[in-house]
Amino acid sequence: MWRDMERICDSLSIPFRRPTVFPRNGLLAARITTRFKGSTWISDFVRAIYRVNFADDLDIGDSSVVANCLSQLSVDPNQIIATANSAESKLLLRTQNAMAAQLNIFGAPSFFADGELFWGNDRLEQAFQWFTTGKNLG
Repeated sequence: MWRDMERICDSLSIPFRRPTVFPRNGLLAARITTRFKGSTWISDFVRAIYRVNFADDLDIGDSSVVANCLSQLSVDPNQIIATANSAESKLLLRTQNAMAAQLNIFGAPSFFADGELFWGNDRLEQAFQWFTTGKNLG
């Protein structure tokens, strides 16, 4: 897995360093991503979390690391973290995880296109093609 990740990141010119601790606690980042999924800054946040975990080898379970990622996006990290830790946000993530389990999603990234499950970064283009053309790629 690690060698595969190194190759993928190298081919995409994405910095990668194997974390000294894996897996790390990504619960706060997952709550933020779920709660604020429609926000214009969320894609940049996800990239920042991946960068600090897989390039900088920082602990994404540490709220100060997460807050630093948020502050770089010109958003209020205290307000976002407080909202992410609310009962409503916790329930939202649990509900999303339950739905993923019902759909047999077992990893990331996973994509659904017209009822078809595509798993893995290397399947993203196939998922787009399936969705846009409806054609069987097999």
